Amino acid sequence: MKWLRISTAVTGLLACTYILVQIAPHARYSAAILAAQDDPAALSELRLDALLTANPSLVPDNIEAALAAGDADLANSFVELARERNIALPDSLLTRVNDAVRDENSTTHFAKRFATGLVTGNADDVASLSGTVAGDLFVFGDVRDVVREGKHLAMGEETDHLILGLATAGLAVTAATYISVGGATPVRAGLSLVKDARKVGRLGEGLAAWAGRSAREVVDTPALQKAVASGSVFRPGESVSAIKAAFRAEKAGGLVRLGKDVTRVAEKTGTRGALDTLRIADGPKDVARAARLAEAQGGKTRAIMKLLGRGALLLVTGAFNFTMWLLGAAFTLLGLLSSIKATTERLTQSWCDRRRRRRQRQAQADAAETALAGAAVTA
Repeated sequence: MKWLRISTAVTGLLACTYILVQIAPHARYSAAILAAQDDPAALSELRLDALLTANPSLVPDNIEAALAAGDADLANSFVELARERNIALPDSLLTRVNDAVRDENSTTHFAKRFATGLVTGNADDVASLSGTVAGDLFVFGDVRDVVREGKHLAMGEETDHLILGLATAGLAVTAATYISVGGATPVRAGLSLVKDARKVGRLGEGLAAWAGRSAREVVDTPALQKAVASGSVFRPGESVSAIKAAFRAEKAGGLVRLGKDVTRVAEKTGTRGALDTLRIADGPKDVARAARLAEAQGGKTRAIMKLLGRGALLLVTGAFNFTMWLLGAAFTLLGLLSSIKATTERLTQSWCDRRRRRRQRQAQADAAETALAGAAVTA
């Protein structure tokens, strides 16, 4: 019975030790993730470590995919990530990326994309964004969008209130840009990017819903309907004054902050990086996190968001699973300590019992000897 109790304690000790060895790496990773959940840069680094350790070929595979899709900027972002993490890439692949980047940045390509952004108001790279912002700064782009969507609204047709609100806010910001001699240009560029992301369907559903509500708040609908009734993209001067009267500046704080954060992302990652952010963002807080990530990771940000998605910004799966790993490790450690205590107590008790029995046998032997000696003397 005694040895059964000891073997049970030792078995528990060995089992807890084995389980703890298996759980410890997951628990350590979970603790690091939970500690970094409010720091997008640290969070993305931890997740990249796990992802690239499991599959080192992800970087060259994504470079090939980006080149095949004609996205030299994304391919170059993966090259920067590979360089930072000491991932070896074939020289032929690096040459192809450099050639693609050079072609994308050529004067001819830039001029063509600038003109496209200026005329259509759609942007997907630096050149077309420059054209879009130029058009919006000269009020052509925003007036065009307000007049088009405003007339849809006046006629009871389907209206994109987000485009309408962003364009209306853009006109007010443009006026502030002129007054401050360019001081509000970052906000202006950010609002243009949000508007363009909406046009090409690259605005996340949650962010679009939030921005739509915010855009409705900044627009005085009756005043705007009256303004666009006689507005025209060919008479921007007359149209702007009337449209600005329908803008509620006191309600535009959220959109202005969004514009600033989008511009912070674009400054570090380029236009396509900002559009990638707007696509995965579920709200303005995600964009603010992306801005912090971009400022920490720079040109690698597009590659990171391509690999991790929204998981680069926050714990998209929640903290429950990570907490369970920590609790599992804590309970296993408690079991291990209990097993150590039980094993120690039972071994100590066994040793004490053996000594007590030894002393008893010795005492009995001594008594027997004494009795024999007494009997001998009596005889």
